[in-house]
Amino acid sequence: MNLLEWAQNANSVWQYLVLFLLAVAPWMDVSIIVPLGVLWGLSPIGVGVTAFIGNLLLILLLGLFFKQFSAWRTKRRMRKGITGPTKKETRSKKIWEKYGIPGLALLAPILVGTDIAAVLALTFGSSRRHVIGWMTTSLAVWTIVFTVCSMYGFSFFNLI
Repeated sequence: MNLLEWAQNANSVWQYLVLFLLAVAPWMDVSIIVPLGVLWGLSPIGVGVTAFIGNLLLILLLGLFFKQFSAWRTKRRMRKGITGPTKKETRSKKIWEKYGIPGLALLAPILVGTDIAAVLALTFGSSRRHVIGWMTTSLAVWTIVFTVCSMYGFSFFNLI
């Protein structure tokens, strides 16, 4: 039995803990966490708050420890032989150049992920304060959108 199967059958405290840990994990955005928690039958507001706080913690940690993360990432890319930007990095750079940090932050959850966008925005030269502020705003907006859509969408299809 894997973690998700176990959590689905556990009591709600454990379910919220698993959702929080998944939200803190890199590459796990509210677009995944919120629908999962709502499908488990948890309170949509509780799920939204849990996912928001978990993702926000990751953004804050990336913002505070960006230099250390960047050095580790550079070494890792060199070991793997990655020399150029990835497709997500190229797409993010175009968005950042055209719309700035607000555009990248607001489009990030549906295009590349909030955590990846935060790292890239810092790499592109945006200030830590602006990145954390805009990513927090974007995360709040998208958490609300995914919570409402999950709640009404799943109930419309009788999945909850």
